[in-house]
Parts: sequence; structure tokens; C-alpha cells
Amino acid sequence: MTLPQPTGEERLEQAIRQALGRVIDPEIRRPITELDMIGDVKVVDGHAKVALRLTIAGCPAARSIEQQTTDAAASVPGVRDVTVDVGVMTPEQRQRLTERLRGGKPSASQFSPDSLTRVIAVTSGKGGVGKSTVTANLAVALAAKGLRVGLIDADVFGFSIPALLGIEDAKPTRVGELILPPVAFDVKTISIGMFVESATETAVAWRGPMLHRTVQQFLTDVFFGDLDVLLLDLPPGTGDVAISVGQLLPHAEVLVVTTPQPAAADVAVRSGLVARQTGQRVIGVVENMAGLAQPDGTVLELFGAGGGDETARRLEVPLLARVPLSVALREGGDVGRPIVAEGPEGTDAGASGAADPAGVALQALAERIASMGRSLRGRSLPFSAG
Repeated sequence: MTLPQPTGEERLEQAIRQALGRVIDPEIRRPITELDMIGDVKVVDGHAKVALRLTIAGCPAARSIEQQTTDAAASVPGVRDVTVDVGVMTPEQRQRLTERLRGGKPSASQFSPDSLTRVIAVTSGKGGVGKSTVTANLAVALAAKGLRVGLIDADVFGFSIPALLGIEDAKPTRVGELILPPVAFDVKTISIGMFVESATETAVAWRGPMLHRTVQQFLTDVFFGDLDVLLLDLPPGTGDVAISVGQLLPHAEVLVVTTPQPAAADVAVRSGLVARQTGQRVIGVVENMAGLAQPDGTVLELFGAGGGDETARRLEVPLLARVPLSVALREGGDVGRPIVAEGPEGTDAGASGAADPAGVALQALAERIASMGRSLRGRSLPFSAG
């Protein structure tokens, strides 16, 4: 029995679908064909008609996706012109998409101990030590190395990650029960600052239960996809959020940020001890604001010296980085462009283009973090009784 061969137009339709597989949804970061965003594809006399289903009405990436769909279909030899009919998924289609993205797993298991994502919480004992700046630059540096990185701004009262990454005006997209985080410098980022009316003029004043629920929703309702690393920028101190993260992510690793000042080191040690009480593992210390280089080559130690070493000694972990004071690092945070985004080593703000010491230190920190083996504590190992 001879099977019927596809007609020329049917072959064109198949080729168009294959070409559309190269179009990536900018928020979900998967091909639109895999997301069931393409409906009927018809070709008549070289004219292609493609049905495109957006995930939601008012999708912020609608124009970009429509244009890329048109270009992909038009690139197929034999196609003379293209019409893209843009529609929106039905609630049932969105529900199926949500289930497909979650892989049939309950949302709570997204960052369970058995997941392949390495979870690192960045903490400090007190505010003003540059913890968020270190976290933002670490995230961008890890992403630049090809890792898939997510970042949760868990500093609900003092959120600053959106500003540091230049996405103060970005808003998450909701698809069914899922929240799609904005992306900056290839880092998927979520912050309470993205949900308030004005991030610069609104203060968040919540008690413990609201804080816990917020962190929990960031971990369950926000769809990060497959991540290599999830960073959490925790608020300073050992309060409600730190305790909630310890309860929700007891397998997380903890990075402690301090300054050279002995008083800051004393408080930083406490944040590491609280993390250990919840079962988390402290992997190291970062000393920020470690001195200001002078034209004559000397270093002005504005905040003293030895705080990072003392914190690391008392917590019995390595000092992973010593990040010096840097005008370029501060300016990068002010304009929403982390210094590590400027290149492999970061450059200063001057005309020389010389490597900035802070950029070098932060890149080296990312290298050390990336090379560390992940702890297997709390994970189910693939062994069975013989």
C-alpha cells in the first residue's frame, strides 16, 4: 500500500512550522511552537497564513513575537508573503500551558531539595554593607558565564534590585496562575518593587505573616523555568524573612556579606549562625568596601580592616572575595548597569578603559561560586536496594 505524498503546499506548511520553532518567547524563553502558540498554518499560491495565539491579552512582547513570526515564515523558500492572525489563548489553553511548564509537578517543588537548581541566599547582619550590589553583580556575572540565573529580591522593605538592574518600570506578566518575571542582563528577576504603584515613592509596611506569604509566592507562583542558580537577596538582620527562607529552603547555601569594620563583622556572624540554625550551609564570606585605592598605589581603609577575615574565621568558612570601594561600581548601580556587565573584568568610568578592581573582584567571586560543588545534603540519591 502506497501512502499519499504531501503536496507542495503541505510541505511548505511543514517547513513554516519548523522555521517558527526558532522563534523564542522572550518571557518564557521557549519556542512558540513548543508553547502551543501556533494554531493553523495554511499556504495557498505562496501566501502563508499563520494563526498566532498570545498567552494573554495585552502581552508586552506581542509586537516582537508577531514580527519574528512573520520573518520566520517569510524566510521559507517558496513563501511569497505572510499574514499573521493574532489571537489570545483561551483559559483552557492557558491552563494546559501552565501544566506543561510545571511539568506536571506541584508548584511547591520548583526549588525542592531534589531540584537541580542551586539556591544561594545572600545575607548580611546589618544594612548599608552593599549586599544588594554584590548580589546583583554576582547574578549578572554568573549569567554571563552561560548559567541560567534567577534572582529574588527578598528584601521586601528595602527592595533595590530592580533599580540596580535598570528595570524599575518593569512589570511581571501573569499567565494563568503563573507569574513570568522580567529579564535583565539574562537574569530572571522578581521583586515586590514590581508590584507597588511607585517603587520610589511607596513604602511597604507589613508584619510577619505577609512577609512569609510574599516569599512563599515568589518561590511557588513565579515561573523561572530551568535554572542553574537561584539567588535571593535577603534583608539585613535575622528577622522574619530570614527565618521564612530558612523554613522554605532549608537546603539553601548562604553567602555572608560584611565590611572591614569590626562592628559590622560582629553582626554578620549572627546572620550566618541563624542560617545554620535552620539547616542552611554557609559557603563563604564577601568583604565589601575593602578600601579605596589612591593614585600613589596606597589603599585608604575608610572602614577599617580585617572584618571579612574575622567573620570568615568565626564562621569557619573561606573569605571568597574582597571587593574594594569603587566609583565605577557605585555609578553602575545608580544607572542600573552592573559593573560586571561592562566586560570580563569590568572597566572604570575613565577614558583609560582599565580594569576596575571591584569588577575584577566580583568576576572572581562569580568564578569561585560557579566552581564550587553543590552540597548533596537533603537530596534524594538515585540508589535502590539490590
